[in-house]
Amino acid sequence: MKGMEYIKVELSDGVAILTLDDPAKRNAINLSMNDEICQALDELENSSEVGALIVTGEGKGFCSGADLDDLLAARERDNIRDIYLGFLRIADSTLPTVAAVNGAAVGAGMNMALACDVIIAAESAKFDSRFLQIGIHPGGGHTWRLLARTNFQTLRAMVLFGEVLRGPDAFRTGLAWKCVPDEKLMEESLTIAKQAASYPKDLTTMTKIAFQQLPSIDSSDDAVQHEVVPQVKSMESEEFSLLVQSLQKKITSKASPPEHQN
Repeated sequence: MKGMEYIKVELSDGVAILTLDDPAKRNAINLSMNDEICQALDELENSSEVGALIVTGEGKGFCSGADLDDLLAARERDNIRDIYLGFLRIADSTLPTVAAVNGAAVGAGMNMALACDVIIAAESAKFDSRFLQIGIHPGGGHTWRLLARTNFQTLRAMVLFGEVLRGPDAFRTGLAWKCVPDEKLMEESLTIAKQAASYPKDLTTMTKIAFQQLPSIDSSDDAVQHEVVPQVKSMESEEFSLLVQSLQKKITSKASPPEHQN
């Protein structure tokens, strides 16, 4: 993907790897980076070659938070959401997304990880809320996203008391799905992302849309009804027919008695 200054994008077996690429500033989020993320997501979602996305950071850090100059500029324009557009675009992506967290994810940089469907943490990863320490209220849906992954005690410990979680503790609290040795981070992230990328793209898109509506469901009947329409639609696809035929052949093959030679 050409013309990018603050990110780089590579493809690997149906998986796009989006790397935040400003290591001199520990990959701090700036407005231009956000524009590039939004542009990249538009292209990747429309590509038949891409079925999942990994977000990671160049160098020793994942993302050090918002660039303070751009944060102040966004405040002066009375549009603080500008600094959050990149990770909000990732949060809204129709692609299955994996955050491969290498090193520190701080403030809005932690939001960048929380915006992904799954977080894989390196052992050296560091999750640091840090909003209050710099005199600013949490933003970008930080507390809501963190609570959705963990629990109220972890939320309060990290936000109010400044507790920082390393990779193993992030896994223990549910903030991360897995914690792996640093040298295994990309390998593990690619393994899980390739599995998601192997599914029909329309199916993963419908499933992610269904996920977004789950908080409004409060009964078993509503839950069943919520899934009826997309499930029926998926069964009308050519991919479903081919997969069922393949499965039926396997079942028939296993059920058939072996031939005996006289």
